[in-house]
Amino acid sequence: MIEVDQLSKHYGDVTAVDGVSFSAESGQILGFLGPNGAGKTTTMRMLTCYLPPSSGTATIDGHDVQDASMEVRRRIGYLPESPPVYMDMTVNAYLGFVARIKGVPSAIMRRSIDETMEKTGVSHVRSSVIGHLSKGYRQRVGLAQALVHNPSVLILDEPTVGLDPKQIIEIREVIKSLRGEHTIVLSTHILPEVSMTCEKIVIINHGRIVGEGSPESLMAQLKESDVLHAQIRGPVEAVANVLRSIDGVLEVKQEDDGTDTGSWLITAIPGNDIREAVGKAVIDGGHSLRELRNLDMTLEDIFLRLTTEETTA
Repeated sequence: MIEVDQLSKHYGDVTAVDGVSFSAESGQILGFLGPNGAGKTTTMRMLTCYLPPSSGTATIDGHDVQDASMEVRRRIGYLPESPPVYMDMTVNAYLGFVARIKGVPSAIMRRSIDETMEKTGVSHVRSSVIGHLSKGYRQRVGLAQALVHNPSVLILDEPTVGLDPKQIIEIREVIKSLRGEHTIVLSTHILPEVSMTCEKIVIINHGRIVGEGSPESLMAQLKESDVLHAQIRGPVEAVANVLRSIDGVLEVKQEDDGTDTGSWLITAIPGNDIREAVGKAVIDGGHSLRELRNLDMTLEDIFLRLTTEETTA
């Protein structure tokens, strides 16, 4: 559905996007992540035909963004960081205006507007002036304008920026409800939003792709060791000695204040499942094992590892 191959954008001597390549399948939600200034918005503007690439190619539903830009525009819905709404129009009038601009046939226009309002949860404010709505509802109207012509692809640039936690959850649920019907590229700084919404992640830094895949596959690529979290009752030094004596253990560290009822991080050689050995050693040593579980890498860990390593390389 979306194919990006060696896409670049130069402004004189400044390279904003440098040979970016990634893909998104039909009906997939792709999270597009990166620090400020990494090249996210520039890439999205090239995909929406707002900016021409300096080199490389990008296709939407088989149509090239340069050679067939009008066909691409018919197939995409774009929500920029600041929703392109007219504050003095009502929701109903604005969506009618957008639908006409986007070529929605008059025979189905009313139905398209009503269905879009229903999907985005703005039906009950259809007669309200957009400028009188809360920021969360203006964001919904912005999403509605991107959806009204039923595009194959939705490109959403920071759709929850500036919203309160309740509004973020509401917009997230709207986006998740569109999975399967549309291919969605979602740019955001809110990492939990990505982990709860996206099936695939692309991470960009300094204009280059530094990671691509599902959270699980990125985790597997970056994992240098397996870490266990344990809660163990017993003298600190004695517990530490028991844990260090287990085959496959690389490092032992107590997380808290050094009391006899403590939390421990046990780092093992990758691929070594030492849980049974830990349980047996702790109990044989006369200590009490209260908890033992794998400590998984979070999306925040992945993001920081990839963007920090790229910066310091």
